[in-house]
Amino acid sequence: MDKGKQQDPLSRLWALAEGYHGGYIVSVIAATVGVFCGMVPYYAGARIIVALIAGEATVAFAIGWSLIAFAGYVLKASLYGYALSVSHKATFAVIRKIRAMLLGKLPRLPLGRIYDTSSGEIKQIIVDQVERIERPMAHLIPEMTSNLLVPVLIFIYMAVIDWRMALLALVSLPVGLAVMMTVMVGYAADYAKSVETTGRMNSAITEYIGGIKVIKAFNQGSRSYEKYSSSIMANASFYYNWMKKCQMAVSLSRAIAPATLITVLPCGWLFYISGSLSMPDFIMVITLSLGLVGPLLAAMDFVDDSARVGTTVANIDSILSAEEQIHPEGAVTIPSSDIRLDDVSFSYHEGEKVLDGVSLEIPQGSLTALVGPSGSGKTTIARLIAGFWDVTEGSISMGGVNYRDIPLDELYSQVAFVSQENYLFNETIRENIRLGRPSATDAEVEDVARKAGCADFISKLEKGFDTVAGTGGAHLSGGERQRIAIARAMLKNAPILILDEATAYMDPENERIMQEAVSELAKDKTVIVIAHRLSTITTADRILVIDRGRIREEGRHDELVAAGGLYSEMWKAHMSAKDGE
Repeated sequence: MDKGKQQDPLSRLWALAEGYHGGYIVSVIAATVGVFCGMVPYYAGARIIVALIAGEATVAFAIGWSLIAFAGYVLKASLYGYALSVSHKATFAVIRKIRAMLLGKLPRLPLGRIYDTSSGEIKQIIVDQVERIERPMAHLIPEMTSNLLVPVLIFIYMAVIDWRMALLALVSLPVGLAVMMTVMVGYAADYAKSVETTGRMNSAITEYIGGIKVIKAFNQGSRSYEKYSSSIMANASFYYNWMKKCQMAVSLSRAIAPATLITVLPCGWLFYISGSLSMPDFIMVITLSLGLVGPLLAAMDFVDDSARVGTTVANIDSILSAEEQIHPEGAVTIPSSDIRLDDVSFSYHEGEKVLDGVSLEIPQGSLTALVGPSGSGKTTIARLIAGFWDVTEGSISMGGVNYRDIPLDELYSQVAFVSQENYLFNETIRENIRLGRPSATDAEVEDVARKAGCADFISKLEKGFDTVAGTGGAHLSGGERQRIAIARAMLKNAPILILDEATAYMDPENERIMQEAVSELAKDKTVIVIAHRLSTITTADRILVIDRGRIREEGRHDELVAAGGLYSEMWKAHMSAKDGE
């Protein structure tokens, strides 16, 4: 990154707010003037009291200064409201910008980065933690700035009146702050731990809700609920103990800091009777000292927010600064859909090689099948060809063009990927299919649905194509979701088609329909099939047998069966399983 790591959290947050600095500057100015106006009633009150003691107060004099005091209150409220209005508009725009940056970043991250992060954690960062910057940005910038600036100027004014009284007025403040500092020691670490605890709770809740069907099916309700409830109780317990630890020091600090009169009244009286302080100045210092610490205490309210900013910004930057797939922008000419892997090695995590020196060629228009034991690296090869990751060693090319020289948008447009786990959005079936090509007309969507064997079951739904699929396609069966995914891929009409167990959820009758749909989809395309049902790939132009991240065998079905190797053993096991059905 390292832009975020080179800056302190507040500077980084200010950098993220680029384009909206003007709004914050205006809000600071308005808030500062507003705090000044809030001090006017104190000054006016002092003038009236001095005049009363001196016997010089008249009704007109009192009314005049009362109106000035009232105007100060009105201006303070108006400017305060205006400052917060401007800062909130800027802050909500910044929050929108940061969320857009985060959401724009996610598609550019390798899938491994997404898989390694729970959906609860990602949700917490994008939704909850970004939301938490509202207070420090909308309030801290205008209010803390003005609440620190104004007391400094008031202190200077009091020092001009009598420097001794100015210093005495501040005695209670450092004592109160010293007590508060006992809370702030380790506060940032405690806050970081609170985010971690809340993240674990969110992940447990997401896992519990997402896996409720499995929990019920395997009668694991009590065990899963215990994990779910334990995470909630741990979160509540942490916050309870944290607040309990802070309560006494915060209360003492709030009681001590504003107690300016403890020093101002007795010392000021001694100075007055000794003749070194006049009565008007004494009264003015008393009045101003009452308003001196208030803004500083208001500024102290934001100390914990500033401590939290570091953790929040670090978590935001954990996504924004994550290594992404670096590809050029602009158009590139890809002459064909030939695929070539040269000595490709790949690791999801350092030190754990999934592929080791894989080299292969997939000619344009051919049907290539990848088979092998579970965890052998088949799906990893397919996902690398689809461009979901960049290889760590070796190279992949399409039509002779290295993947790293192909813009990601162009690369993704060349490949349609259909897996056994296809996600459907909580939109209508029509819109889920249209994702393949957003510009497609309704007629084109319905035509491709018919070719994919979807028309019959869609016509039986209450609203047909306008039926909402539910989150993840929850309102449809696995086979129906799979057919929708095939239709989506057909609509995309990409030159390269990757099928990862695309008929995994099918019964024999539906599998026949799907095979016909896949055959229609695969016409004139470069097709890569990952299959556990070997009977579905016997007509493949070439079969690659993958084991432990390497290509162990390759050839046509008959050749591999005759060779008596790993494929032959897998075929015999497959046929035995079919005979036992």
